[in-house]
Amino acid sequence: MVDLPSLPLCQRLSFATGHFLNDLCASMWFTYFLVYFHSVLGFDSFYAGMLLLVGQIADGLCTPLVGYESDRHAGLLAYGRRKSWHLVGTLSVVLSFPFIFNPCLGCTLNTPQWVGLIYFIPFIVIFQFGWAATQISHLSLIPDLAQNDHDKVELTAFRYAFTVMANITVYSVAWLLLHFHMGEDKPENMENLSKQDIPIFRALALIMVGLGTLFSLFFHIGTKEKPESFHHLLKTEDPDSPRSFDDTRLSEPPMPYMVWKRWLKEPSFYQVAVLYMCTRLIVNLSQTFIAVYLTNSLHLPENYIATIPLVMYVSGFVSSFLMKPINKWIGRNLTYFVGLLAIATFAAWVALDPGMGVAVYGAAVVLGTGSATILVTSLSMTADLIGTHSRSAAFVYGAMSFTDKVANGLAVVAIQSLHPCRTQVCCPACIPFYQWVMVAVTGGVAIVAAFSLSSIMIWPIKVRYCNVSIYTIQDSSDIPRSPSNTRKIN
Repeated sequence: MVDLPSLPLCQRLSFATGHFLNDLCASMWFTYFLVYFHSVLGFDSFYAGMLLLVGQIADGLCTPLVGYESDRHAGLLAYGRRKSWHLVGTLSVVLSFPFIFNPCLGCTLNTPQWVGLIYFIPFIVIFQFGWAATQISHLSLIPDLAQNDHDKVELTAFRYAFTVMANITVYSVAWLLLHFHMGEDKPENMENLSKQDIPIFRALALIMVGLGTLFSLFFHIGTKEKPESFHHLLKTEDPDSPRSFDDTRLSEPPMPYMVWKRWLKEPSFYQVAVLYMCTRLIVNLSQTFIAVYLTNSLHLPENYIATIPLVMYVSGFVSSFLMKPINKWIGRNLTYFVGLLAIATFAAWVALDPGMGVAVYGAAVVLGTGSATILVTSLSMTADLIGTHSRSAAFVYGAMSFTDKVANGLAVVAIQSLHPCRTQVCCPACIPFYQWVMVAVTGGVAIVAAFSLSSIMIWPIKVRYCNVSIYTIQDSSDIPRSPSNTRKIN
């Protein structure tokens, strides 16, 4: 089969900018959330972990629901179903995220911490709903826009390149804010974060939201969603009711569709879900705990919480452009395995060198390269699973994201509950604690990912059991079949 021509460069770039706001906010969320709530606002470490869990569960619940609704319904005023949900998500993020990195309005030093929990939860839930709506709608555009298999990898690589650029932006601005704040307002011997750093995180959140909004505007102007040529055939009010269609429409191109019940019968669905979950655990948990590892285990100055993540994502940015030729050369599975080897190397380095000091820059390069490799490849594998079933892509991406968000939230709470001290100032037991946390969330999860990858190498990603009729838009088992009205797409 001959591949269709690739997308124009302007289309690829405009698409890639659509997740920039999400990436900016996610970078702050995973890197600075625990540091901000525990070290700056003074929340108990367990309470800070519980707030992050609430956000992850909200995100995890919203992603499959948003995906399901995005697959079922058309967009607002013929705007496009994916872009409509993207717009709703963007507005939710813009209106809620700045309040998360602001102190509780009306709270004082004597206000109980549970009051702060109640105050922040609504903003976190709204933010996570918006984040989920933006993420799922954006990912679901990949199978729609891609002209061939290599386009899927390239769109994913472009998307990840902008993710890396977003992280670079966050850490660069954070470094500037920390640098000037340390020089002007803080004593020379005061290197730990405290309530004096609240203006830094407030300014950082506002700058990121403003910048991300501009990129979202560029996405909505430059990205053209494909029209639904078969939309007049879709009746989604009752997914279990029989359908009958006008035979005169048989001359139109068929469009396969798999409902969520069909996806749950596919073994490859679970193979990819486990691999994607492990990938996100490695990437997100290493990002979440890198700041506390640097400050509490390595006792590095606070500006390192900006420079080390920056090095990680610069190396990820460079490696993301190599994903397309490497995938073509050695294939998806071996590319992912190479990324796992880099992750395992980082874990071994941290375990064997507890006081590595400035050598952490080299470890950051290894971690950044490995994280970029496994993330881009796992997303490409998800697109491979979806294949021609792009109409239900949002549900698949939503389900994958559900496993990732819930697993991340539970992992953070479990780690925070094991924290040796609950006060704002860390005790000596924190030094080895966060070192072994970094080893576990990279090397430990990489072992699980390796087993999942092995299953995919033995049983390749493929939709095996569900042949989809062009008329079974909701459920092929409910449609009466006859030679005159049934055509199958394998």
